[in-house]
Amino acid sequence: MASAMSADGTIRIDRPMPWIGRLLSLPLLAASAYLLWNVGLGLRQDLSGFGRLADDWVPVLVFAGLGLAVGIPGLILLTFRYFIVLNEKQRQVVITRQFGLLNIRSLRNLSGYHLISITDDCDPELTMYDVNLCGNKGTTPITLSSFTKREDANSFANELGRALKLPARDYVGTEPDADE
Repeated sequence: MASAMSADGTIRIDRPMPWIGRLLSLPLLAASAYLLWNVGLGLRQDLSGFGRLADDWVPVLVFAGLGLAVGIPGLILLTFRYFIVLNEKQRQVVITRQFGLLNIRSLRNLSGYHLISITDDCDPELTMYDVNLCGNKGTTPITLSSFTKREDANSFANELGRALKLPARDYVGTEPDADE
């Protein structure tokens, strides 16, 4: 479930990372730490005079490469954040994907979007209700939030619609449009 904050004409919607993603990052980080620890031990042995760097440079490079190849995805999973900023004054939508210190931003004009829709995924066992910012044909919709209860999705969409002066429409149970 997402949370929304509003201040000075901007609305920030945070989409939290599922806990399973954070949990899956721990074995990757542990394996990376083990490999890089062995690189450190090998370099310490070679630099202190108990080994020859000429004999150990291939295993050191392989372990360092494997440690980084396993550790970087673990770090991305651990630090991933996704949030959307809707700026009413500048009429902009900024979608931010953040991995630690790396920010990837996508800027779109809010004027290209004209309604807030509520849709479902038609899963009979666990139905999720998505609140989307939709535009004209050809405009990619932005999924703002997902809810397990239809009432929560409706209240969030109505509140967001009042703030952005956009209509909120409930399309739950309707057939999707045919692609032309």
